[in-house]
Amino acid sequence: MRISPIVLLFLLFPFFASSSTIRCSNAEYAGKKLDFFRLADPISGHKDLAFSLNFDQTGKCSATIETSKTIYTFCDFGIYRGMLLIEPNTTLQLKLPPFREKSFASQKNPYFTPAAFWFITESKDQVNDQVNGFEQQLNLQTDKHFNELFFQQSKVIYDSVLVLLNDAFPETTPKTFSLHKKLKIQHIKSDIFRLKPEAYSQLFNDIESEYWTHETFVALFEKTFDNQLSFSAKAIGGKKVSDAVGKKELTWLLNFVKGKYNVSGEMAELVLLKLLHDGFYSGYFSKDAIKEMVGANLFAQNTNSVIKVATKNIRHKFTFLEKGSLAPEICLNDLSGQEQCTNRNNEKFKYLVFADAETIVCQEHLKYLSRIHELFNKHLDIFVVLRNTDKKEIEKFFAANKIPVTTLIDKGNTYISEYKIRSFPLCFLLDEKHQVAFTSANAPLDGFEQQFGTYLRSELFMRQRNQAR
Repeated sequence: MRISPIVLLFLLFPFFASSSTIRCSNAEYAGKKLDFFRLADPISGHKDLAFSLNFDQTGKCSATIETSKTIYTFCDFGIYRGMLLIEPNTTLQLKLPPFREKSFASQKNPYFTPAAFWFITESKDQVNDQVNGFEQQLNLQTDKHFNELFFQQSKVIYDSVLVLLNDAFPETTPKTFSLHKKLKIQHIKSDIFRLKPEAYSQLFNDIESEYWTHETFVALFEKTFDNQLSFSAKAIGGKKVSDAVGKKELTWLLNFVKGKYNVSGEMAELVLLKLLHDGFYSGYFSKDAIKEMVGANLFAQNTNSVIKVATKNIRHKFTFLEKGSLAPEICLNDLSGQEQCTNRNNEKFKYLVFADAETIVCQEHLKYLSRIHELFNKHLDIFVVLRNTDKKEIEKFFAANKIPVTTLIDKGNTYISEYKIRSFPLCFLLDEKHQVAFTSANAPLDGFEQQFGTYLRSELFMRQRNQAR
């Protein structure tokens, strides 16, 4: 029970030594909050909150992050996506760009892409500063020699650019930056010379799994193996690939990946998982067969934590909001400020309508909900989940049109994000148990009345018949 202070300090030192501090100061960000996320794995697209920067009224902020290795994080704010590499035991004084909100058109555009940049620091000597400097020089050279590189595919010009980059950014720099540089150059090289994936895929073998969620790895990994399973199945001799998927021959597929892409060990397993993920959405293979293979012990019980997490996220992604799955409960305040939840009434079906009340298209769909309520109110509860816009205008619209539905405002876009809503309106039909009733629910003006009417008659008939037995 007696431990000397020196021994205790030695035991606790690793925990203290693995923390990093981030500070910012910019009056334009006063009162704002920036959430930084980490990719959970390189395949599913799932992200986890890493930390938040909360700015005081003077625009200053500070946060401490516990990490024993270099991690990649990113933050979407305004028109930007800021990318940040955080090394252990460092203090980063970030320099923030002038804050720019999205335009009205950008807010309504479901395919808006933020302007990506790498954060830089006041000290200008952190790994992020090196990455930013390298990216600027690489973009400068590729823009300057664009025609010679991408149209003429000049090996001479490519080699000259490579020499310039190696002179400016030698290999003596930290490993994180060296890897970033290597993968970025390979990305550009494969574009310039139209390289097939198998021409360079071997390089992935040397990359440790702690880097698998870094931006540059994920970008090249996605480019290299995107939809390669369906591509191989459609190529000459591809029937063997199609048959192997249909017969769930996981060992054969793993050997195929190893042979074609010259990858081995955990990397071969990660590549196969990526191929199965993309194959599921290609519409070319049996989804049930791919689901079963992704759930195999090769992935679900893998000793590599990244592969295990990726498997869990992919399996959740495959079943999310499919017919029969339990939909996430939505609890939000209505227009009167009272909390309403979509799963409180277990006697009716639930029609969820995600909408943006500022757009004319959504307004017309919402108006027609009065007719749907009139027809089906005995069997159907209607919930409208609105994107957070001007509350007064929302109240004015619903008061003028007297739409008899439960109207919820998703102020933080929490449920819009959870339900993966990309455009409005988007609708779901849930049964009394809050389970997805069928795969795709029509919007009010796109035929929901006929769709639900047919479904309801069939469902009630089947229930009555089952009760009579």
